[in-house]
Amino acid sequence: MPFSQLPVPVIFLYCIAIAFLLIYVPFLAIAFARLNVGYDYYAPRAMFEKLPPYAQRATWAHQNCFETFPIFAAAALMAYVTGVNSPLAAWAALSFIAARLLYSFFYISNIPMLRSLMYAIGLVCSCTLFVLSIIQANS
Repeated sequence: MPFSQLPVPVIFLYCIAIAFLLIYVPFLAIAFARLNVGYDYYAPRAMFEKLPPYAQRATWAHQNCFETFPIFAAAALMAYVTGVNSPLAAWAALSFIAARLLYSFFYISNIPMLRSLMYAIGLVCSCTLFVLSIIQANS
């Protein structure tokens, strides 16, 4: 079944799983940089200062993904549990995924305005799911 034909509640579940995987996308840049710098198995966090700027930004993007994931997961699970089944909810979940992928790219690429825009879009997507869930629960 094509992704576009999935039921909205199933889209929520896929998006939660994808959002979890997106936490580790910036880590690929960090791993690459660590290999080039020389990985210190005894003090992996201490080598942060030795990393090139793009890898330092990737570290911050990776950390931010850990901060935003619980908010989105809670919002998507609320939508799933309350039975939200609207195209707007599906778009909010899918848009969150796209925004977070672009967020990491813009952060690593050092494009702060677009990074901030993607953060804001992701937050609006999560808030949309929260609001739709509350509306659904009260109807």
